[in-house]
Amino acid sequence: MHPTHNTLSENIRARSVELLNKHLAAAIDLHGQVKQAHWNVRGPGFIAVHTLFDKVAEEVEGFSDLVAERARGLGGVAYGTVQIAAARSFLVPYPLEVADDAQHLFAVSGALAAFGQSIRDAGAEAGSFGDATTADLFTEVSRGVDQQLWLVESNLPAK
Repeated sequence: MHPTHNTLSENIRARSVELLNKHLAAAIDLHGQVKQAHWNVRGPGFIAVHTLFDKVAEEVEGFSDLVAERARGLGGVAYGTVQIAAARSFLVPYPLEVADDAQHLFAVSGALAAFGQSIRDAGAEAGSFGDATTADLFTEVSRGVDQQLWLVESNLPAK
């Protein structure tokens, strides 16, 4: 941990930084998964879904920044390389054989939902050990993920 005037104890800051880096890795992975879908989508809804995935990827990239900058603000290091993200992400690998728009929408929805659930859990965890600000950041990210999930799921074919 780097020196800081932040008044949280070093123990709390270290726990938060660990939790933040776990989610930074997953956010970087999620961004890559959404871009994979963006680049490879095909089907009757191509242009709408292609454009949607680009916007979702941009939002997810913003989540990465929020998480990384909080880790640094607490005196930690943000571990944000692609190599670290690949090694540490808890997300299920993206199915590379997916081609049509409905399959991509389903895969991206699943990744967003898994990330969102973990973010909500992380917020509760950070709050339980005394870092209300990090808990609030996770709540903010959770709201954003839920909105992106809603937008993606709104494009799924009706059952």
